[in-house]
Amino acid sequence: MSQPIPDYLVGRIRYLSTPLEPCPTDVAPQLDPLPGIRAVLFDVYGTLVISASGDIGLAGERDTTSAFAAALDAAGIRAPATAGPARLEQAIRASHTQRQAAGTEFPEVDILAVWAEVLGGEVPASQDKLARLAVEYECRVNPVWPMPGLARLLADLRRRPLVLGIVSNAQFYTPLMLEGFLGAPLADLGFDTECCAWSYRLLEAKPSTRIYQVALTGLDRVHGIAPSEVLYVGNDLRNDIWPASLTGCRTALFAGDARSLRLREDDPCCASVVPDRVVTALSQTTDAILPAD
Repeated sequence: MSQPIPDYLVGRIRYLSTPLEPCPTDVAPQLDPLPGIRAVLFDVYGTLVISASGDIGLAGERDTTSAFAAALDAAGIRAPATAGPARLEQAIRASHTQRQAAGTEFPEVDILAVWAEVLGGEVPASQDKLARLAVEYECRVNPVWPMPGLARLLADLRRRPLVLGIVSNAQFYTPLMLEGFLGAPLADLGFDTECCAWSYRLLEAKPSTRIYQVALTGLDRVHGIAPSEVLYVGNDLRNDIWPASLTGCRTALFAGDARSLRLREDDPCCASVVPDRVVTALSQTTDAILPAD
């Protein structure tokens, strides 16, 4: 995005969000401490936050037509008659197809560029209005809420000699969402922004290992931390555990919410993937870590 994100969007995300509770799973935790861990990388949707649809960008069974109209109204945009949720999904699919044809196996979109395309040249929307529109729509079709114990977990991890980072399929509003829920920017919450990787910036998504390499490069360059000293925590066996293990990280499957738990039992890529640990509550993450001396 060429211009700064408006600060008021943090408050807008908070205003549009309502509490959610995770749906329990029948998965048993595996918590024997892993030795030698110096850094923890997290997935966001379905791990750090509850996602009503299970992941970013999924609308589930929500009324996308009403959400689309309400988002346009809140952003003060009058859209052409051709604009609508179907056109939005079409534009996302077309972008994916184009980038796959160019050689990107797991493409990602920049949602602001997609919204600009959906509105077309008929609507002279500013970057601020596009950002407001994207936030208004996403908060309506994919409600999210902090996973229980998130703030306490981050406080506990900050007290340990650990570097924290994020590797997430995300859009520009994802870090704003975390800031809104937790009341501080990521850096103040203990995350090293040099060790955070967001799919919309690369235009490439998990399970590509390239997005993991961005965070791992930061860990190596800034802290001298090798992949074998990193624990990656995520809820999806294919998007999280499989690629993280391919890069040499240790892994913990987060199995704390049935909405977002993805065991991928029919996916051949995951047939031989076994996470190093399993956590069913965020607080258990500390139990699965034995930091390096």
